[in-house]
Amino acid sequence: MINEDFLNDPYPAYHALRAAGALHWSPEFCGGAWLLTGHADVASVLRDPRFSVRRAGGWANSSGPEALTELREFKRIFSRSLLFVDAPQHTRLRQVMNAGFKPSALQELAPQIQQIVDRLLDQIMAKAADGASSQFDQFAQFDFMRDFARPLPALVIASMLGIAAEDRSEFVAWSDDIAAFIGSPTPTLEIARAAQASLVAMNEYFRQLLPQRRAALGDDLMSQLIRAEATGGIITTKELLAQCCTLLFAGHETTRNLLGNGMLALLQHPAQWQALQDTPTLLPSALKELLRFDSPVQYTGRRLKVDVEMHGQLMKKGDLVIPLIGAANRDPARFTDPDRLDIERNQGAHLSFGYGPHVCIGATLTYLEAEIAMRSVMQRLPQLQLASAVQSWGSNAVYRSLNRLPLLFARSPAAVPASQPEAQYA
Repeated sequence: MINEDFLNDPYPAYHALRAAGALHWSPEFCGGAWLLTGHADVASVLRDPRFSVRRAGGWANSSGPEALTELREFKRIFSRSLLFVDAPQHTRLRQVMNAGFKPSALQELAPQIQQIVDRLLDQIMAKAADGASSQFDQFAQFDFMRDFARPLPALVIASMLGIAAEDRSEFVAWSDDIAAFIGSPTPTLEIARAAQASLVAMNEYFRQLLPQRRAALGDDLMSQLIRAEATGGIITTKELLAQCCTLLFAGHETTRNLLGNGMLALLQHPAQWQALQDTPTLLPSALKELLRFDSPVQYTGRRLKVDVEMHGQLMKKGDLVIPLIGAANRDPARFTDPDRLDIERNQGAHLSFGYGPHVCIGATLTYLEAEIAMRSVMQRLPQLQLASAVQSWGSNAVYRSLNRLPLLFARSPAAVPASQPEAQYA
């Protein structure tokens, strides 16, 4: 199922799988897993407590017999993460971390995000000005992923954690190693070792920062976790460090891929791109549709706590279940003409941020970053267009991401100024 054709465009495979039945056993995922494609089934599993997120151990062990001993630290750190714990531990941690993602707190962050966006666009435009060979050189080329979509969320989450921006390159490299492990249906020991090394390095970074931050608490997310430790919301220092790693890792994958996949989809559908430029108030609706149309996260995993029967088949306790989010978002039983991009679509919620108690804690932040970013790109990069019709997709089946996205924009001295202090962010 997962080959180069699938990575370039998984949606035909999802439609074929759905047409063959609602529930399938596949040997391709960590030694075997049940696959679900329907929107209703995926939503049901994501909110059902019988389907556990505690899968870090079995996941790592699937890398081979050596993983049982070699990957102990990897499993220990991940097993404390908000992403991989069930209630009541998850409920307690979620309550602690929700404080940093309240709409009021994020509203205060909007000017900082705008400053980061402006700085990145300033750099893109400065390079364009330097690279102009003559007055007839009207268009400049840049890599949207490298120059904008990749650094933006890393800089934002670093700011939220109160970490120096110059460390972001390490963050991205560490996160890429972890994402490579999570995104591999059958991770090799080599992939698992790289993920462990990066997760341990990330954990050590925060451990060394901890005494300094304890001595001078601020308003950042790490300081909030330290305060929660003092009041019992966070039980141990190891648990605190695991949540810092979670925020750093999970804090940029979705945003980066939403920006890349979304920009590509819009530019491949010129009428939709023009409609958005003509009516920028459609941006919130457009972002929801872009998340549905090409989800940054294509699937997730659950382990069964008990035997469960679905669609006439018995799934046994301990079995791995893969809710295919990308397939659910293109389910014709839920969305009319699901393969069509429609930025004015109003047919209910996509599942790109998950569903139920484990719905993405950073969903509102992702929307905020993407709205500021896309609005600024439309204002400041006139006549934006694809530089190539052929795209290079990454090899990660979970995190659907472009390796590169070469774009062209007009070298325009009349571009809208960077600062828009009157702008309002929903």
